[in-house]
Amino acid sequence: MASEGRESIAIYPGSFDPLTNGHLDLIARGARLFRNLIVAVLKNTQKQPLFSVDERLGMMREVCCAFGNVEVDSFDGLLVDYAARRDATAILRGIRAISDYEIELQMAHVNRRLRPETETIFLLASEEYAFVSSRMIKEIIMLGGDVSQFVPAPVLERLRAKVTR
Repeated sequence: MASEGRESIAIYPGSFDPLTNGHLDLIARGARLFRNLIVAVLKNTQKQPLFSVDERLGMMREVCCAFGNVEVDSFDGLLVDYAARRDATAILRGIRAISDYEIELQMAHVNRRLRPETETIFLLASEEYAFVSSRMIKEIIMLGGDVSQFVPAPVLERLRAKVTR
């Protein structure tokens, strides 16, 4: 069974605004589980992101270059349609808390209805990252706090440049 999973393509979608060490932990773990992992940055016109899609893609590529089987891409529209275009059989999602699970479970059920051949795989956040969120990172840095322990160094540089106090 494990060898079958290694033949699969998985997508790890998100806004990644900004990328955190928690995201990076899930990417590393997903890269071990799947033959190819596509980290897909969502182009969400409903939100006002701190970083543009191109900026997020650049940071993601810089941080993910160490993983030989990780590709960085962006998408808009339905995730299952993107999964079909990329021949992905799995969607990787991280769970930090019960509140995440409730939301992710609903999305997983809808995605299964829309495209039954794509499974959603939940990975629990590592304990040291269970409380870290992009929203929290943005709030801390906007208030002048130190987020160096929560984000990769290239992201920290860009955060500091973006939010000069």
